[in-house]
Amino acid sequence: MFKTRVVTAVLLLLVFFFALFELPPLGWAIFSTLVVAIAAWEWGGLMRLASLSRYLLAMVFVLVCALVAYLEPSALNLKSGFFEAAWRTAQWFYIPAALFWLLGVPLWLKYRWPLPKSWLGGLLGMLLLLPAWLALIQLKQFGAFGLIAVMATVWLADIAAYFFGHAFGRHKLAPNISPGKTWEGACGGVLAVVIYGFILAPNLPEALSSKPVVLLLALIFVSVLSILGDLFESLLKRQAGLKDSSNVLPGHGGVLDRIDSLTSTLPLVALIWFKALN
Repeated sequence: MFKTRVVTAVLLLLVFFFALFELPPLGWAIFSTLVVAIAAWEWGGLMRLASLSRYLLAMVFVLVCALVAYLEPSALNLKSGFFEAAWRTAQWFYIPAALFWLLGVPLWLKYRWPLPKSWLGGLLGMLLLLPAWLALIQLKQFGAFGLIAVMATVWLADIAAYFFGHAFGRHKLAPNISPGKTWEGACGGVLAVVIYGFILAPNLPEALSSKPVVLLLALIFVSVLSILGDLFESLLKRQAGLKDSSNVLPGHGGVLDRIDSLTSTLPLVALIWFKALN
């Protein structure tokens, strides 16, 4: 199993870095759409849909992505005038996503509502996946290393939470959802992200780098959203009776298992970034 995990991880990194550094904007958009399509198919599994319905859901996601690209190509940097179109499109995608994660998901975790096996469940999937898809494409326009730095925020939070939890964990964060997570681990993850963010502060927009309190709050929000994204998918998998969202990534589960925290954090990061530059 360990060998399988390592081989899969290496292949994933090779494919990701090739797409990130070598593909043109259209190619990166297509790659991101493929990732979202697989995640949408897995979302159908969490909804406990039949096989055909899951493929149809994935196709709907692809069509919606194509529609956004057709209506606002500038927002994806497929034409000129990126920033203005990107901010206009971002408000339609990122603000509803941020509200859902900050207000809706805590209530969802508290009351453990089941994921609807209907069009409403599909809409919830779009609310999670489409903003993340758009953020992947738009943040890439500020540079491949910039996107890696943003994604590293989530990776660092997970790694720090793991080590802090194992070293100091005493109090369970959500024992009925994810028994391994602790409050000590979560606080360690937040602390690591805050330190990382202040180290990167000189490279951030002036509206963030020149206002330490604003930057601190933004980093805490991003950290909390990373935890919420992880817990939310864990709850849905538990309700669906699944260990992983799928087995498309041998040794690693599914795409949703790898991007659960990114679906919650990327839209907020993009919203903060565009607002800081606006």
